[in-house]
Amino acid sequence: MTRLIDVAPQLAQQAIELPSWAFGNSGTRFKVFGSPGTARDPFEKIADAAQVHRYTGLAPSVALHIPWDRVESFDALRQHAEDLGVQLGTVNSNTFQDDDYKLGALTHTDAAIRRKAIDHHLECIDVMDSTGSRDLKIWLAEGTNYPGQGDLRGRQDRLAESLATIYQRIGENQRLVLEYKFFEPAFYHTDVPDWGTSYAQVSALGERAVVCLDTGHHAPGTNIEFIVMQLLRLGKLGSFDFNSRFYADDDLIVGAADPFQLFRILFEVVRGGGYANPDVAFMLDQCHNIEQKIPGQMRSVLNVQEMTARALLVDTGALKVAQEAGDVLGANAILMDAFYTDVRPGLAQWRESRGLPADPMKAYAESGYQQQIEADRVGGAQAGWGA
Repeated sequence: MTRLIDVAPQLAQQAIELPSWAFGNSGTRFKVFGSPGTARDPFEKIADAAQVHRYTGLAPSVALHIPWDRVESFDALRQHAEDLGVQLGTVNSNTFQDDDYKLGALTHTDAAIRRKAIDHHLECIDVMDSTGSRDLKIWLAEGTNYPGQGDLRGRQDRLAESLATIYQRIGENQRLVLEYKFFEPAFYHTDVPDWGTSYAQVSALGERAVVCLDTGHHAPGTNIEFIVMQLLRLGKLGSFDFNSRFYADDDLIVGAADPFQLFRILFEVVRGGGYANPDVAFMLDQCHNIEQKIPGQMRSVLNVQEMTARALLVDTGALKVAQEAGDVLGANAILMDAFYTDVRPGLAQWRESRGLPADPMKAYAESGYQQQIEADRVGGAQAGWGA
């Protein structure tokens, strides 16, 4: 029987990147709600993200979104992050908020608009050069709403050509990471709707092009852990965007909707060699519409840690024996025993042994930081979608 103490060294290797946009205001198509103390610029976003790492020890880097996080000096932003004990991570592009991209960006029929979208990605790579970031992550809100609206194959061809142009600019120590999403905002078809399309596009580019799997970007009932297995098997799983969903791309706190699914995904990550693997990045991608931003991010990284601990507790030796013996219920029981193990007390002790608070949520609530930023951040425009 594997014990938590036996997997403690593996737990110490966990790192989960935070999204800068989680520290700004967000909402639904109907309303974006403001909240006291919300960050007003990228520097304040980084400061808030550093609080998550301070209390959990799990979040040493922060992803940026361009142009939302554009600043006069990325060297200064990088130094600001390092002064606070974190680093700048993945740079995310944005080709979904410009009127020119209404009918497509990298897939548009107009070469001038495609060039504009390509140039935006080249700007993002310039940012990566300044921040020391490794990954350029591309999510495309491109597709069509009606049959006949666009040439499906032509759009794939133009996408491949555009991505190839961007990939040529990627540095030797950098990666292009292509995300997929099965629908929204396009409803008839999406240009990169699934892992297979993303895999086909990045495979044509080269070794430094990989797939990003967002856990909220799948149809209901999709076996996400199977996709995780397949991409790990093919050597093309570059990163995760962890969040939780009930219906569509809800971007809720990780593990809120289906903790067992999160466990199953993480077990397959561990089993497939994707855990503590520098080539498989863990990141959150979620929005806090009504809850406080910093505690929301803390809850998410702690949920990932808890399910990782449970996944590491699976008795893989006994599981293999049961599987090979055709012991259907026995094999399932081994997996369920690990899932039902309450690792929270052990994780609290483990954190204390590393100089971290046993209860990070309580420690943050008692720190006074939330009250301080609510008092200090008065005036100016709060960060949010598009800012």
